[in-house]
Amino acid sequence: MITYSEGYKYQLEKDYTVVVDIIGETVDTDYIDLKTDGTLIIYDGYCWDGPSGPTIDTKDFMRGALVHDALYQSMRMGKLDANKYRKVADATMRKLCLEDGMGWFRAWYTYHAVRLFGDKSAKPEGDYPIKTAP
Repeated sequence: MITYSEGYKYQLEKDYTVVVDIIGETVDTDYIDLKTDGTLIIYDGYCWDGPSGPTIDTKDFMRGALVHDALYQSMRMGKLDANKYRKVADATMRKLCLEDGMGWFRAWYTYHAVRLFGDKSAKPEGDYPIKTAP
């Protein structure tokens, strides 16, 4: 029998480092490290589902989705306070998408979509359920 979860489409092939506006907190997992100075390191092998919702996966959305998913996963794991940092994660996604060439209107509505509908994904029960198969 195997156990697995659904929901991941992409796997990081090389470590990625970015500075985010979360200062004074630490996250230390196998795939995500957040340093107290805001340096976020997402390690080779990290899996994420890319942009979520009624959207398409485009190059200008991939980096924002990666960082957003890592921060939300940190919240689901109880490593970051979702009440305090969910808005920062959402704003970081928008900022990275704009830096990567996303149009302002798409960046605006994707930000508002995660603000309206992302709460469940930052809570522990928002994680992917574990399934089994023979």
